[in-house]
Amino acid sequence: MKNRFKIKFIATVLIAVSLLMGSCTKDILQEAPRSSFTPDFFKTELGVQGGITYLYSQLRYVYGQPYYYNSLETGTDEYTYGQSADGNFKDSDLSGVGQISSTSFPSSIPWNTAFPAINTASGIIENAAAVGLSDALIAEARFFRAFNYFLLVQTYGGVPLDLGAGNLQFNTSAVRTSVRNTVPEVYTIGVFPDLVEAVNDLPVSARLTGTVTKNVARLFLAKAYLTYGWWLQNPNNIPTYPESPRTDPDGHDAAYYFQQAYNVATAGIDNPGDYRLLNYFYDVHEGSNDRHAEMMLYADHTEASEQYNGASLSWSGAGGADNAAVWMVTSNYTRISVSGKAAVQREASQSLGRPWTRMAPTINVFEETFDEKDLDSRYDGTFVTSYRANWNKSGDNTPSISGANGLPIFPGDKVVSYLDEYNPAVVYGNGAGIGAGVLPGRADYVINTNEINRKNYPGLWKLGTYRTDNAGGLGQPNGAVTRPFPIAKFSEFYFIAAEAAVKGATPAGGKSARELINVIRARAGKWRFDNGEQAVRMEDNSAAMVLATPAIIDIDYILAERSREYFGEGYRWLDLVRTQKWAELASSYEIAGNNDTDHTPVLVNRTIEKFHYIRPIPQGQLDNMDMTDAERAAFQNPGYN
Repeated sequence: MKNRFKIKFIATVLIAVSLLMGSCTKDILQEAPRSSFTPDFFKTELGVQGGITYLYSQLRYVYGQPYYYNSLETGTDEYTYGQSADGNFKDSDLSGVGQISSTSFPSSIPWNTAFPAINTASGIIENAAAVGLSDALIAEARFFRAFNYFLLVQTYGGVPLDLGAGNLQFNTSAVRTSVRNTVPEVYTIGVFPDLVEAVNDLPVSARLTGTVTKNVARLFLAKAYLTYGWWLQNPNNIPTYPESPRTDPDGHDAAYYFQQAYNVATAGIDNPGDYRLLNYFYDVHEGSNDRHAEMMLYADHTEASEQYNGASLSWSGAGGADNAAVWMVTSNYTRISVSGKAAVQREASQSLGRPWTRMAPTINVFEETFDEKDLDSRYDGTFVTSYRANWNKSGDNTPSISGANGLPIFPGDKVVSYLDEYNPAVVYGNGAGIGAGVLPGRADYVINTNEINRKNYPGLWKLGTYRTDNAGGLGQPNGAVTRPFPIAKFSEFYFIAAEAAVKGATPAGGKSARELINVIRARAGKWRFDNGEQAVRMEDNSAAMVLATPAIIDIDYILAERSREYFGEGYRWLDLVRTQKWAELASSYEIAGNNDTDHTPVLVNRTIEKFHYIRPIPQGQLDNMDMTDAERAAFQNPGYN
């Protein structure tokens, strides 16, 4: 017999709720904030529609949220903590400078945001038919209920399906009791059935810009099947909690779920609907091209209205719904000084933005993940490798300054460059005031990417600020990023299907793991613009990229390709946990120290324990449950008590 524990689920009080435009409108969601949803409100068509819109708006509190972003990247083979990191970032690194605990803020965010969304979705599902909502709109709620349960089960292991009124039932009162369901129960009751219905009932084309479709549901169903297949197989004996046999209630084995993942993912490729791969990787992330056909789901923002943006357009503290993740991985380039002048000033542009220096890429990223920088456009389309003079945008009309080797630097020229290839001729000093070096004949100061430190490193261009209201000046770089934060892209169908094939799924003709990955790699070989040089570059290296693909694709190669494609977008921890490769791939990394003049890499070791593969239940949740210390310990994931 299961014990029932008291738990904090206040189902009717929700934040930043919004209302849909009339169903005939075919553009965007418009929001009118409410402080709460009540049961009576859900019995009206306006209320149910408002609940659906809330399910979209709440994505902002997770995706682009900088501290949650940190928990998905810091401690992986992509990022470590930066020079200005506080405990939130050092804890996640697991390198002896902190530790993840039940009081760690970053790992609490999914728990605190997902359950209100789940309960809202249940309220919509229970009341929608009574107020005449279509099956397609009900399917949107089903999608988000499954989406949030999938996020929770990946993060914490088994979680409650009963929020106080029964499994998947809308709860209308503050309930302080709960039972954690097992991982198989969450998948087979809380994830798969809703996603299957969503695939069946959602439209092929989006109802409004950015709303979910049949293919969005397919993508997450395929990903859930893939993740559950790995969980059942458990190749590295990672413990689960609550403790449960690695058996499926429906009697299927891991191979069944890998095949399902493959079948659903390839169905998504074959029936693209509104979506497609763009021709160039650069265009996937170029700010003026946001909300394009490859982006399937995103947490939306806008510079047109603070109300609809969900965050200030001029100043942000990086909390709540602020889209500020990219600030964390931006080093303080405003310290770049040449001839006594602040040569690179804070600007609301995609290569610059607001610098917080909380997270730094490891040297391994540049030496291993992006070892091919000339053929593969993804390196150039991911990082900021040249910091350019912009003092003129502040109203300073100085025509030029004297840079490295006494050579002139003009507005728009490179001031500091991170070199694509290691050059042993670099002579370091205090170049540009940040410890950069010089090379003969160059006006810009340079740093080898295998000699970066925690203070100065390439920024993340792909998620950078994009504004259209700068009016030729520096704009509003302190306002939260107004771009949509990407959650899912059409390209992931290829990766899911390829991974499932590697895990033993029988592939269809023309869609082996290698063939699927080569679709992505061929696109990566196509250039139309060189971001580092800020110049047109029409070049097609697709044939060379395909030729370089190994004859036999394994999981390590899939993960390397996923990192090249989705670097810094918040995929990495979940990818390494799903495949149980976290400790193998991220137990050590190289980076230099905290000072400008540190250019000697140091090997840093991490201690990644098996219990780290799931996050702790937030201490605030435990504190709000009426239970004994022993019961709290039983509710918490092992290793975090």
